[in-house]
Amino acid sequence: MFVGQGRRNFTALAAAALVGSHASLRAATYPHRVSIALAAHHSLYHLPLVLAEQLGYLKNEGLQVDWLDCDAGIQAVQAGLAGQADVVAGAFEHVLDLQTSGMPWRAFVLQSRAPQISVGLASRRAIGMKHVSELKSLKLGISSVGSATHWVAQHWVKQVGLPADAVQFVALGAGTANVMEAMRAGTVDALCHVDPVLHYLEQKNELRLMADTRTLSSSQRMFGGPLASACLFSKVEFLQKRPDLAQSLSLGVVRALKWLKTAGPTDILRTVPSHHWMGDRALYLGALEKLRESYSLDGLFGKDAVQTAWRMRALRMALEPGSMSALERSYTNQFAQQALRKMGS
Repeated sequence: MFVGQGRRNFTALAAAALVGSHASLRAATYPHRVSIALAAHHSLYHLPLVLAEQLGYLKNEGLQVDWLDCDAGIQAVQAGLAGQADVVAGAFEHVLDLQTSGMPWRAFVLQSRAPQISVGLASRRAIGMKHVSELKSLKLGISSVGSATHWVAQHWVKQVGLPADAVQFVALGAGTANVMEAMRAGTVDALCHVDPVLHYLEQKNELRLMADTRTLSSSQRMFGGPLASACLFSKVEFLQKRPDLAQSLSLGVVRALKWLKTAGPTDILRTVPSHHWMGDRALYLGALEKLRESYSLDGLFGKDAVQTAWRMRALRMALEPGSMSALERSYTNQFAQQALRKMGS
C-alpha cells in the first residue's frame, strides 16, 4: 500500500513538474514584447494599428506591444535610431530619408496609400480672401520640422505659388489639445494636420479647408498618384533577427485592414476607444468616411505608390530622383504577402 501510494505520488509530482516546466517555458516566450514608437497615436492616421490591437489580432499572435508615444513623427524615428523602440509607425518617406543617408531601415507593412493630411486656414484669415496669393506672413502649424505634416505643407506652399518667406512654420507637436489651442488662440493662422482634428475644426467652421490628401483622387491632384504613407518600419537587422515579430505585426495589420473594408459605423464605435472620438462620435465617423478609401487594401507596397513617394522626396529636396536601388531597399512585401497567404487571401 505504501509502495503503490508512493508511486502514485511520484507520478503525480512528475506530471505536475512537466506541466509546470511547459508553463514556465510559455511564460518565458509568450507574450513576445515589441516596442513601437509613433506620433498621433489616437488619430485616424494609425487606425489600422489601433484596430489590430483592439480586435485582439496582435494579442492572438502572442504579442505584447509597448507603445512609445512621441510628439511628432521625426521624434518617433529618432527613438528608433536611439534603440528605444524596435519598430516605428510613421510616414514611408522617413524610410527613404534613412536609406539614402546610408542607414539600413525597411518598411514591411503599409497602412495607407495617401498621407491623409489636410491644410486648413483659420476662418478669421479667410474672411474676404479671394485668392491664396493674398496671404502674407502666414503662421502655419505643423507637428514638427521634418515630419510628414511639414512635407505636405511645404508641397502645398510650392503648389499654390506662395513665396517661401510668406510662410512661417510653427511646430505644435501631434497632441490634439495643443493643436486646437494654437488655432483658437491665434498662435497659428493655418494648420497642416491629420484627422479627426482637421475635420472637426472644419465642421465647426473654425477653419477653411485649402487642400487635402484624404482620398486617392486628392492625392492624385496634389502628388500625381497614390503615395505610400503610414507604415511600419524598422532596422533591417531587426527584420533579420526577429522576422517572427515582424510577421506577427504584419498579420495583425493586414487582418485589421481586411476588417475595416466591411466594418459599419456600429462596428467602428464598438471597437475604437471613445477617447479617440474627440467627444463627437458623428464627427469621428464623418472624418473616417472622408478618408476611408485611402487605407491600404492588403498591406502591400504598390509600385505606383512608392514611386510617387520617391518623386515627391526628390522634389522636396530639389534633387534628381536618382538610382531606384535605394527605393527598392526601402520596403519589402514578403511579410504582408505571407500574412495574406495565411489568411487564405
